[in-house]
Amino acid sequence: MPVMACCVDSAVAPPGHADAGDTSIRSPVPFLSSNAAAVTAAVANSESSHWSPAHSSALYRIDEWGAPYFSVNSSGNVVVRPYGAGSLAHQEIDLLKIVKKVSDPKSAGGLGLRLPLIVRLPDVLKNRVESLHSAFESAIQAQCYESHYQGVYPVKCNQDRLVVEDIVKFGAPFRFGLEAGSKPELLLAMSCLCKGNPEALLVCNGFKDAEYVSLALIAKKLALNTVIVLEQEEEVNLVIDLTNKLSVRPVIGVRAKLRTKHSGHFGSTSGEKGKFGLTTTQILRVVKKLQDSGMLDCLQLLHFHIGSQIPSTALLQDGVVEATQIYSELVRLGACMKVIDIGGGLGVDYDGSKSGNSDLSVSYGLEEYASAVVNAIRIICDRKSIKHPIICSESGRAIVSHHSILIFEAISATVNTPAMNHIDLPLVIEGLSEDARCDYWNLSDAAMRHENETCLLYADQLKQRCVDQFIEGSLRIEQLADVDGLFDLVSKVIGAAEPARIYNVNLSIFTSIPDFWSIGQVFPIIPIHRLDEKPEVRGVLSDLTCDSDGKIDKFIGGETSLLLHELEGNDGGANGQYYLGMFLGGAYQEALGGVHNLFGGPNVVSVLQSDGPQSFAVTRAVPGPSRADVLRMLQHEPELMFETLKHRAEEFHVEDHDNDGTNYATLISSLARSFHNMPYLNALSPCSYEEVHNAAAEFGASEDEQWSYCYA
Repeated sequence: MPVMACCVDSAVAPPGHADAGDTSIRSPVPFLSSNAAAVTAAVANSESSHWSPAHSSALYRIDEWGAPYFSVNSSGNVVVRPYGAGSLAHQEIDLLKIVKKVSDPKSAGGLGLRLPLIVRLPDVLKNRVESLHSAFESAIQAQCYESHYQGVYPVKCNQDRLVVEDIVKFGAPFRFGLEAGSKPELLLAMSCLCKGNPEALLVCNGFKDAEYVSLALIAKKLALNTVIVLEQEEEVNLVIDLTNKLSVRPVIGVRAKLRTKHSGHFGSTSGEKGKFGLTTTQILRVVKKLQDSGMLDCLQLLHFHIGSQIPSTALLQDGVVEATQIYSELVRLGACMKVIDIGGGLGVDYDGSKSGNSDLSVSYGLEEYASAVVNAIRIICDRKSIKHPIICSESGRAIVSHHSILIFEAISATVNTPAMNHIDLPLVIEGLSEDARCDYWNLSDAAMRHENETCLLYADQLKQRCVDQFIEGSLRIEQLADVDGLFDLVSKVIGAAEPARIYNVNLSIFTSIPDFWSIGQVFPIIPIHRLDEKPEVRGVLSDLTCDSDGKIDKFIGGETSLLLHELEGNDGGANGQYYLGMFLGGAYQEALGGVHNLFGGPNVVSVLQSDGPQSFAVTRAVPGPSRADVLRMLQHEPELMFETLKHRAEEFHVEDHDNDGTNYATLISSLARSFHNMPYLNALSPCSYEEVHNAAAEFGASEDEQWSYCYA
């Protein structure tokens, strides 16, 4: 009998067959013969035995989007190459070992922190700053450019103190500075640059009021190399007025609104209708006002921004040429121009496609980007006989994206289609309507004739009729479940696309990957281990939030599912942890993340390469917000909440010994710890209440970190 026919019970024959009148029900035929099952298993084992980490690297395109910082080792784990292409084999850092070090209990030498986890890699951050500077210096030397490059980091990309401080420290030899777009960011930048290179630029962008301009002028008084960039025409009046009041001579820049437009999603800030910048008419009026005030010599910088993720060097050059023409005209008008700030836009190749037609990719590298900029400025300046300006860029995304990895775990997954011996076909047939029985007979007949499309048609009709019967109340839930199982089996045998399984992950997408939810930004997401095994399950990721948007169903390469491994627990559980990593997410995600469902941010660790046995050292660990911390963000008072619950327990006379063996003191202690722990799930196997309590004690705050009333 054909395999397809084995899916259905031939006990009830279709009309016209010899035994059509026989209403007896025979035992269902097995789904696959033992011989066929053995062959299938052998083929699967053969394919898996030939699978290697190199296959996984190609499958997940790691070398395309991850080079030179990420690769797979011989154990099948993702490793970090902290110094990029210059990393030696013994310097590679195994991400799985970091997870083990961080998540192991303190009693076992770990840090006792739960996932989700952000791993920061300052070595990678340093390499990005050095690589960007090196690319521009190489282009400058190759093209005999007669000035230099000094970049600034726009702190909006990631305002974390350690990130900003590291960039200032790593960039000090290159006069690398900071860019601020708001008053809090300006305060942050002023403080950090006190330890930076005195020549490093402090570029003040964004909308400005009198307080913002005053603060920028104070920065100038503090001997910080501050530039106030005019984004709106009326800001020049503030600068002129406050300059006279504070008796400080500012350095002023103007942001030009170019005609060159970036057509992608990130190009909304470019073109004549862009949000920021001055038109040529407005620039001329600003020049006139500065001239009338005796301050035209203060105008020294021209800024523009085509948009983030500039897809090609052709578009980049168009914008730089247009801006350099404006720069040369400002020189002609008498401004003491010194710097051209090309803004951001240096893109990140999120999907590894090297495409110039996608918001997820760019068709160039650092060297091509720098060469295009230097060449465009040099040609125009030489043509106009103008001194070559200092080149500044505000490359944030390209600097910080690679240095941060979000690691989280899959805690369960939907179960595969049930086996044939779990489907009670006699029970199904017993309650079918006449029309449904006809569909069943036709399904059986089509199966015998190998008519796969017809099989699927009748299986679908049968399923829908049974759903209608169930809604009418004439079919039991057990029968409906068996029909669903039969439909899935039919679909599987005829080769119909099996729906992706849902992997439930211990994460909030709204908190940790907000750009995916808000603008559809796709990041590389892959398992960080088991890459020496063949992934054979197509899955989508579903987070912990009670929100239908809390899922990831778009992946690099245009995929709507991701090839994953089976979880090692029973019934889709993950007793053996399964870790996934989201890469290239170091820009914007932490600043934009919210607290939907009151899930706060992940734990954060900083990891440096070291010469020890593990090749790394965790230099800093910052626990994520506790449940109490998140509640406080929304004006709740956890201390009062605890007291309310404690009094409730007293009011209802909680006995010293409840039925489950807990006592009053343990109950109160557990309540207190509930406020202290993180909002995420503890991925533990089923255990007793006492075991959970002990685990909370192990992974929660230490005695001296507890609230004073924990054991009241």
